[in-house]
Amino acid sequence: MTGPIRRTHLAAALATLCVSGAASALDVDAGDYTALPEGTNLALLYYQHAEVDHLYADGHKGAGALRTDAALLRYVHFTKIGDYIIDPQIIVPYVNIDTRGALADAGVNSPSGLGDTLLGATLWLKNDPKKGEYFGFTYFLSAPTGGYDRDRALNIGADRYGHILQFGYINRLTDKLTVDLIADATLYGDNKNANVAGDTLKKAVSYQAQAWLRYHVTDAFDVRASLSRDWGGETKLGGVRQDDESNRSKFTIGAAWFVEPTVQVIANVGRDISVDNGPKEDSRLNLRLLKVF
Repeated sequence: MTGPIRRTHLAAALATLCVSGAASALDVDAGDYTALPEGTNLALLYYQHAEVDHLYADGHKGAGALRTDAALLRYVHFTKIGDYIIDPQIIVPYVNIDTRGALADAGVNSPSGLGDTLLGATLWLKNDPKKGEYFGFTYFLSAPTGGYDRDRALNIGADRYGHILQFGYINRLTDKLTVDLIADATLYGDNKNANVAGDTLKKAVSYQAQAWLRYHVTDAFDVRASLSRDWGGETKLGGVRQDDESNRSKFTIGAAWFVEPTVQVIANVGRDISVDNGPKEDSRLNLRLLKVF
C-alpha cells in the first residue's frame, strides 16, 4: 500500500462511518430536540448515500474515491423521570463502502455489514411547547457490534467503545422561523488490535457544532438549512501520532413534511465545504421516514 493511502485509510474509514453516527460525530436533524409527550413512540428508517472523489491529508488533495450507502433503524420511547421527559433509544446501522480509484487499485477492500450500535437517551432540562423552546442533554454509548478485521484497511465497526455527549437547543424565533443549535463531544476507547502488528489505536476527543435554520411554510411543511463543523480526534497508532485531525465543515439543505399527522418525511442534500484529513464528500443524500405511535 502506498504511503499516502496507508496514512489516510484509517481516517477514511472513521469519517465514512459518520453515516451511522457511531464514529466521530452524531449528526442531528432539525427538530430532533423536540420533547414529545410521555408514552410517545417513534420508529425511524434512514437511508444515506455519499460520494467521495478525493482523500485529503494535511489539507492537500490526494488520490482515492469512495461511495457509501447506509440504512439505519431507530426506535425511540418517550417517558418521564420525575418531572423530566427522557427518551431511551437504539440505533442500528447497516453500511456498505465501495472503494474506487486509487484505493481500489491498491487493493483496499470494500466492506459491508452491520455497524456499531448506538444506545442512549436525551434528558430535557427545558421543555416549553407553547414557546417552542427546548434544551436537552444526550448521552450515547457506541458499542463495538460492527464487523471488524484487523487485516483489512477499511472496516464498518471501530472495535472499541465510544461515548457521545451532546447538548441541543431549539428556539421558535417567530411563527415562521426556528433555530436549532447542537454541540457534542465524543470520547473513544482504545482499539487494542488495530492492525496485523497488534498495535493499539488511540483517538483524542473530537467535537462537533451544528446549526439549523427552519422556515415553516405551513405547520406541516418546512424548508431547512444547516452548517456543521467537526474537529479534533487525532489518532495514535502504536504510540505514533498520525497528524489526522478532521477539521471538517459542511452544509446541508432540505425539507420536512408531515404527510399525515403521524408520518413525516425528511429529504436533505449537502456536501463538505473543507476537509483537512480524510475523505471529502462531494455529495450527500439523506432520507428519513418517521412514524409516531
